[in-house]
Amino acid sequence: MTNEVLNLLEQTEGVLHGHFCLTSGLHSDIYFQCAKLYQYPGITEKLGKMLAEKLSDIEFDTIVAPAIGAVIIGYETAKNAKKRNLFVERKDGIMQLRRGYTLKKGERVVIIEDVITTARTIKETTEAIKEFEPEIVAVGCIVDRTKGKTGYNIKSLMQIDPVVYEPENCPLCKEGIPLVKPGSREEKAKA
Repeated sequence: MTNEVLNLLEQTEGVLHGHFCLTSGLHSDIYFQCAKLYQYPGITEKLGKMLAEKLSDIEFDTIVAPAIGAVIIGYETAKNAKKRNLFVERKDGIMQLRRGYTLKKGERVVIIEDVITTARTIKETTEAIKEFEPEIVAVGCIVDRTKGKTGYNIKSLMQIDPVVYEPENCPLCKEGIPLVKPGSREEKAKA
């Protein structure tokens, strides 16, 4: 499955090579731009089906995805799993469950993300829904850069060894390779 997902990312130009500032602030020589996949509904539907299959052994009621990057794959996964679909979004810099969405106490939730590097967005999503006291049973994603070392029950379509650097120890910076920040957050990249 990893090769198939990587091939789809490469076909859609969703794998970039160079010097990148990730959403986490870490630097890397590879960047996964899953938004490139979302240009093609057939590919996105296929990945949603694959992710739903990965989650088929888990009992859950609802998918919650963080906006903006995971909304589409969250929807496609929920559609294929035949589950309810919600999303959290930033307001004043804080992830929140809005638009009248609610969860029941004990509702079994799977959080869907596109790419996980540090799990920061997963933590923010968890924080956004904690007042409802759901049971978070798993996290699903297209690409897991953590090799499952987050403490979450991660079901991914692709796992890679993380090649990331703290900005102050980045060899790409030391080589003078221009830094690019292709992500969706509005933070400024610092070289």
